[in-house]
Amino acid sequence: MNESAVSVFRNGRLSSHPLDEEGTPDEVRPDVSYDAPEEGVRALLRAVGEDPDRDGLRDTPGRVVRAFAEYCSGYALDPVALLQRKFSEVSGYQGLVILTDIDFVSHCEHHLAPIVGKAHIAYLPSNAVVGISKLARVVDAYARRLQIQERMTAQIAQCIEEGLAPRAVGVVVDAEHGCMTLRGVNKRAPRLRTQAFAGELAVDSQMQQRFFDAIAAQR
Repeated sequence: MNESAVSVFRNGRLSSHPLDEEGTPDEVRPDVSYDAPEEGVRALLRAVGEDPDRDGLRDTPGRVVRAFAEYCSGYALDPVALLQRKFSEVSGYQGLVILTDIDFVSHCEHHLAPIVGKAHIAYLPSNAVVGISKLARVVDAYARRLQIQERMTAQIAQCIEEGLAPRAVGVVVDAEHGCMTLRGVNKRAPRLRTQAFAGELAVDSQMQQRFFDAIAAQR
């Protein structure tokens, strides 16, 4: 496969709201009572030395609970279902499809601290392609859960394998972790890279390099 056979879609962006086109639940689940979580936030505020009843904090517990309902809205999504609408009329296209720089925000399951980064996806179609916005939505569906980056990377790759049955799939995730930058060792701007390859991308080093070159072109 030569360089001209590689299509690169750059600057993939997540929707401003993860559920705005799919008809999925709003950020607040109507079937769940938030009284207990809000009381937990009040207890946390008291534990750190604050008064949850003062004016500036009186509404904070409800805001925090609603915010976490949005942060974790990916649990309400079926990521594989996002890839069901495929397009088979690709005029014999045989190259990699690469979507780089998909912004995401997740939260680590250990400290509930933010994980902020970019995901990069490549796949080699077998007989169909999918709209590129759906790839960004798959990232969003897994990012909006309590995560570790390694698992999230593997989940995205496995979802694309299941949903598209491509000849190859690759996922690279670069992210900064609040549990390292905001607490503990307090190191500024270290970025963790994780990657998952399957099919031809797992064994073809030249194909991998084209994927990495596409990612580097955005730096």
